Amino acid sequence: MVNCRYMTVSKILSATPCGFQGQLIEIEGDLSKGLPSIQIVGLGNKAIDEAKDRVRSAIKNSLLEFPKGKIVINLAPAELPKDGTQFDLPIALSILQLNNLLSQEAVSDALFAGELALDGSIRPIQSAITIAEVAKKNNITTIYIPADNTEQALLLKDITVIPIKSLRQLFLHLKKECLISPAVKKTTPDVTEVIDTPIDTIIGQEQAKRAISIAVAGRHNLLFSGPPGSGKSMLAKACAGLLPPLKGQEIIDVTKLHSIGNPDLTDGIVSSRPFRAPHHTASRTSIIGGGPKARPGEISLAHNGVLFLDEILEYPRSVLEALRQPLEDHTITISRANQKYKYPASFLLVATMNPCPCGYYGDTEKSCTCTSSQILNYQKRLSGPLLDRIDMTVNVSRVNHETLLQNKPLNNSQHLKITEVIQQALRFQQQRFNSNEKHNGSLKSSEVDHYARLSTDAKDLLIKAAKSLDLSTRSYFKVIKVARTIADLEASDVIETPHIAESLQYRQVQYS
Repeated sequence: MVNCRYMTVSKILSATPCGFQGQLIEIEGDLSKGLPSIQIVGLGNKAIDEAKDRVRSAIKNSLLEFPKGKIVINLAPAELPKDGTQFDLPIALSILQLNNLLSQEAVSDALFAGELALDGSIRPIQSAITIAEVAKKNNITTIYIPADNTEQALLLKDITVIPIKSLRQLFLHLKKECLISPAVKKTTPDVTEVIDTPIDTIIGQEQAKRAISIAVAGRHNLLFSGPPGSGKSMLAKACAGLLPPLKGQEIIDVTKLHSIGNPDLTDGIVSSRPFRAPHHTASRTSIIGGGPKARPGEISLAHNGVLFLDEILEYPRSVLEALRQPLEDHTITISRANQKYKYPASFLLVATMNPCPCGYYGDTEKSCTCTSSQILNYQKRLSGPLLDRIDMTVNVSRVNHETLLQNKPLNNSQHLKITEVIQQALRFQQQRFNSNEKHNGSLKSSEVDHYARLSTDAKDLLIKAAKSLDLSTRSYFKVIKVARTIADLEASDVIETPHIAESLQYRQVQYS
């Protein structure tokens, strides 16, 4: 007679990050007669294969009985490569279920994830927010995760998060002997962000400040060109302080991206706008994304924030050309032999450049020492197609020494004034698109006619300018998008001639 105990098949639900999204994973366990062993199948990596030793010690040190016989653990779907230590806990529960210590009813309709220490305690895992999203997507209302991961998971609504500290504690909870209280979201007052570079600290450069307000209000990519020391980097850094605080889904997306991209960020919420400034020596993979685990790069970590490329012409040509598709589609797809990973990359690009190798070409006070061929070769590092994707280009001149020493009250009055008009423009866009996430800069060409209405005189001026300046189709529509934002700043429903005229200025100035 065959013992029915060895024909038991357990099933525990878990999840794993798979690019920006997550994947529901079923942990299936089977116990049969044979030499005592654990075999894990289902395309797990080295960390998952080593889970069998961690699980065995954790069960033993939790004063629970480990079953005798041959144990096979399957991670389904089996064709999906899996990575991480979050499967330790569901594997342990599967083994306890095979040993008839837990019933199927106790673990059904819930999702489990956590790394086990040898003493049975639960260590935090990476990307707990993705685990919670998978549960919500599959109509699972309860998740069991490490206590140190609850803050991220609580960002999602309608999910009951049970914080666990040890395997023994979870076992007693599932047996209904000592219940664990669900985690409660902390209610903290709104924190006012500290502005690192208030725009009032930048002396002069009124045209550049105007360009910043337009770029931030409509999410238009911006390039500053000018000699060294003219304040280009300070202007770029001021953009981050003018962006509105993250809200709702934006916080979830940014937190999830940083949790995936930074293994050390196991908990905590990213509530401030990202400002990423990779050095020009950074590799293409670190900026675009990729690597052995296809992690998000700087362009994705700058999602809903600012990507600052200081001295853009010093970056390798391959890196700059790789930016063309993300600037257009606001996403990046990393292809691998067995799978594709798609990450969002909707960022405000702010770049700076010198007009020549020495930096003083066109400067009114210091002569340029570069030859014509040196200047031409230097400027050619920024290709025409990439320059065409930059909405606004501003020439930044040096500030007079006499002006630098003038006493100016630093009460942030200019910063507050610019912030106010930006918020006004953002309200117009929210009403227009019925969304907080869409802006004028992300309008598709097919949407321009509907959302950007031009007066007759403005249309005539645009057509004449497009012919005389030989604007490309992309540049033509970008002029309209920037003009739409300028009109929003002026509280105008219709794009008028002055709005088009100002927008055209930012397309004409490319190099000094």
